[in-house]
Amino acid sequence: MKKTVIVIGLGNTLMSDEGVGVRVVQRLSDFAGEFPLVDFVDAGAGGMSILHLIRDKDKTIFIDCAKMGEEPGDIRKFTPQEIKSTKAIAHQSLHEADLIKVINLARQLGQCPAEIIIFGIEPQSVEPGCELSKILADRFDEYVTMIREELSKIIY
Repeated sequence: MKKTVIVIGLGNTLMSDEGVGVRVVQRLSDFAGEFPLVDFVDAGAGGMSILHLIRDKDKTIFIDCAKMGEEPGDIRKFTPQEIKSTKAIAHQSLHEADLIKVINLARQLGQCPAEIIIFGIEPQSVEPGCELSKILADRFDEYVTMIREELSKIIY
């Protein structure tokens, strides 16, 4: 069965909350059996490799730490178009500028998924450290549940 959806965790697990996207996708991979059409990928800091990961997918979900002016630990769901149109979110993630450039390049190449969703999680700490801050750690199961609910909308 061809996997038509990809969930990509972005971040650096050596920088505390910056690694939340990677940690969430690692946990989600424990539920892979529930989602046979979904690939779960730890893409680290992303970059151009994302272009190859999203090619030929119908839907892509990115999970990343993002400074959005929310309370630490808050999670927000948005699309690349919302980032472009509001500017308030732009350039807040450590990889976001690259991510949007890669998505735009995928569009130009005709290789962009029809649907892209980004889950941004407001960090408390982006300092050297291998653990999530207490605020994000306490809400971690909420993040996993929210994305599992998004994945449950896929028709299998």
